[in-house]
Amino acid sequence: MAARVFPPRKLLKSFGNCYFFSRPFNSSSSSPSSSSISINHSTEKLESIIQKQPPPTNTDTSLNLHDVEKLFSSVPTTKLLRASANLHFAAMESMVDFGMWVMKSKLMEIWKRTVASQIGDTHTAFEIRAKYLRGFEILLTWILLLSCVIWFNYDNNMKNELPFSPFQQVSFVIVKISAICPMNLLERVSDLLRWQHKNPSFNLPWKLDTLPILSSISPTYHTLHRPEPLTLDEEHDFQLAHQRLLKICQKCLEANVPLTIDAEHTPVQPAIDYFTYSSAIMYNRDDNIIMYGTIQAYLKDAKERLLLVTKAVEKMGIPMGFKLVRGAYMSYERKLASSLGFESPIHNSIQETHACYNDCASFMLDKIANGPGALVLATHNVESGKKAVAKAHDLGVKKVNQKLEFAQLYGMSEALSFGLRNAGFQVSKYMPFGTMEIVIPYLLRRAEENRGPLSALTLDRQLIRKELKRRLKATVF
Repeated sequence: MAARVFPPRKLLKSFGNCYFFSRPFNSSSSSPSSSSISINHSTEKLESIIQKQPPPTNTDTSLNLHDVEKLFSSVPTTKLLRASANLHFAAMESMVDFGMWVMKSKLMEIWKRTVASQIGDTHTAFEIRAKYLRGFEILLTWILLLSCVIWFNYDNNMKNELPFSPFQQVSFVIVKISAICPMNLLERVSDLLRWQHKNPSFNLPWKLDTLPILSSISPTYHTLHRPEPLTLDEEHDFQLAHQRLLKICQKCLEANVPLTIDAEHTPVQPAIDYFTYSSAIMYNRDDNIIMYGTIQAYLKDAKERLLLVTKAVEKMGIPMGFKLVRGAYMSYERKLASSLGFESPIHNSIQETHACYNDCASFMLDKIANGPGALVLATHNVESGKKAVAKAHDLGVKKVNQKLEFAQLYGMSEALSFGLRNAGFQVSKYMPFGTMEIVIPYLLRRAEENRGPLSALTLDRQLIRKELKRRLKATVF
């Protein structure tokens, strides 16, 4: 990501279950031309969705979330009111509980068969979502490009492709490997990789050059017995999945757009890392980092695996990009480990997870300040944001600014996003997109994850209300 100049994008096609497209808050490029999103020859102009403004001038280099007047200076009062109302409903425990109940009930199946069938597939839903956003622009003033996750099924012949017209200055494409490779095959490959980690002499004839996948403390309880080799059919399907990923890599290379592979749960993560690292060896060159991997800081082995990979790429002379997240499969991982009679791979407390995240972030900031590499800090945690900003200033912001980007989900941690933007850092927002029956459960899960008085939603709500009160007083007096 270092010194990367984003030209107008060439055609990108999605081949998997989901993509994220994102762009920095504080891009200073000129307005996009007639770039549009093309779905079945129906176009929705980005200009009609996105409001564009130049980046702030007198940039404060500190992360300031106290000056609400400055924080929300570019947001109209009507949008703040709308955002406040939506955050209020999202914070209601009863609303979230009811939504989760509906999602798991038979009502969801009825809804899919009736309402969803009338709305249509992903293509149609995209147009509906675009129209919806134009009338529901929650703090979109500084989101310079719509970020989205698109869900749909793959097929073995890669015929199921969703065409996109060029996005100008797209920051990232993000894909889940489970979108391009069957989950049971990912589990089989992960078993084989774990067994080879235990027994280095175990031969995997299909295995390409890769980076370290597991560490000495990585969980291997998923594979207690020697797995059978891949069948001819499995190996064929595995090669097809790899070809899908390489085709995406090639499209990203041609468009000069980095590709980030999302992390998933531990039963399939070794295979996901294998896909990521073997592709990084092929496509990452000099300062042009196409492939980014994802490190989940809630895993006890996160820091050790990060150290092993960075040491390996330094030895090979290959730059590597990482997205650092906390993790999203906590309940699943603990239940799985417990069911097998093993200790959870997740840190025992949230404080340990925070410490691991901040340690990994600090380590990577040192690396990118003094050498190749790039970092995306995906976090809704204000303290992590503050620590990263302070570290960046200690190192010299100019040394990391072109290699560092922050990211938050659309509709969450807007105050943090604005604060980071005001401090002069690149910020991207991620927004889920797909058929309604997939998007609604996704959004409800995000609401469930962010319950509690210390959540990002709570902070946003408090700061927005504070600014609304300030504006009301200014109007009255």
